Amino acid sequence: MARTLIRGGLVVTAAEEAYADVLVDGTQVVALAAPDVAEAWLPGADLVIDATDRYVIPGGVDAHTHMQMPFGGTVASDTFETGTRAAAFGGTTTIVDFAIQSVGSTLRAGLDAWHAKAEGVCAIDYAFHMILADVNDTTLNEMDLLVDEGVTSFKMFMAYPGVLYSDDGQILRAMQQAAHNGALPMMHAENGIAIDVLIAQALAAGRTDPRVHGEVRKALLEAEATHRAIALARVAGSPLYVVHVSAAEAVEELTRARDLGLNVFGETCPQYLFLSTEDLARPDFEGAKYVCSTPLRPAEHQSALWRGLRSNDLSVVSTDHCPFCFVGQKDLGRGDFSKIPNGLPGVENRMDLLHQAVLDGHISRRRWIELACATPARMFGLYPRKGTVAPGGDADLVVYDPAAEYTVSAATHHMNVDYSAYEGRRLTGRAETVLSRGTVVVDRGRYTGHAGHGAFLPRATCQYLT
Repeated sequence: MARTLIRGGLVVTAAEEAYADVLVDGTQVVALAAPDVAEAWLPGADLVIDATDRYVIPGGVDAHTHMQMPFGGTVASDTFETGTRAAAFGGTTTIVDFAIQSVGSTLRAGLDAWHAKAEGVCAIDYAFHMILADVNDTTLNEMDLLVDEGVTSFKMFMAYPGVLYSDDGQILRAMQQAAHNGALPMMHAENGIAIDVLIAQALAAGRTDPRVHGEVRKALLEAEATHRAIALARVAGSPLYVVHVSAAEAVEELTRARDLGLNVFGETCPQYLFLSTEDLARPDFEGAKYVCSTPLRPAEHQSALWRGLRSNDLSVVSTDHCPFCFVGQKDLGRGDFSKIPNGLPGVENRMDLLHQAVLDGHISRRRWIELACATPARMFGLYPRKGTVAPGGDADLVVYDPAAEYTVSAATHHMNVDYSAYEGRRLTGRAETVLSRGTVVVDRGRYTGHAGHGAFLPRATCQYLT
């Protein structure tokens, strides 16, 4: 097997930073050593990568993506092939996507459908969560079988009545099953019943613009649902992972739960840290580009999110990557904001946006790696194979140029979508060379990987619960 030596870089993990050379043998990291010690490896190296003035970091782990997801009468525009390729360009080498159970069907049928979409086309490694859309005796028993197969997290929705919604009784039963089998329940926490009332009232009053999407999905209804999800988890004796937290009031609920010592975890996304309701209010229907759920909030919520990330009341930054083109998809909602497909592109931007947050003083360099690589790997049973740079782990490595400057644009990104949520934003820091299991898949802006390189990853249970 090929041996690769990465020389001269600053190795940054969640735990430490040190100048070291990294030796890769085949698909795994086999050693780290000081440069003078690593000289002995040179004669046996098939490839030497110069990382002088660069960081060597773990490949990013994006624990929340939706490739090819059906929603609102259309389908997310990134396939598993295009979306994972874009992820690689952005320094992400593992995604955890969501297989969806259809109402009236089985978990097995949903999981098999998502395997069929992803198998043989992914540029990087991937795993699946399972969305529970129909909790019943059969699907509860199926949860145990999926855990045995390495699908160890199950997402439910308190939003979208009639589509993905689960009521409190269904949620409680699923959480009780998770308490039994070791799975991690994940929650989209918004009071969808109340939100639907507000949507109907807004439309009846002639309020149809994209900005109204954020106005009706109130922060208090996110906080209320977060509180209720925590209470149900406490009753069930299960852990809880709350996805895409966007509101200061919801962070307060998570903080209270964690102060009680509960196994409750929160995730936020770059869009809530860098975008706001001002984007939703852009004129000429441009705000439709920024419709997602939970919605963008007023900018004053961002300080609470950053504080939560520093205090670990928010533990992970994922993207909720679910892209829909502005032309032909987002514009399905012209004249009715409730018909705009919910979702933003971002799988290619996450690592760089968080590096910018380091430069801006919001988080430390090691916290960047913790939020984007190590914690999601631990949370979803992939560590230390993923999420760190250590002997025995997969050689998912990024040679990262912390001084590279560029302007984000749809004209140059690799996601299969006709706009960028961060169009025109100047960022400092960019992935230069990206390895997935020892194979160089991106090198200085050029894609060197191939569809089908990515492998399915069966996962262990959450490593914060053992």
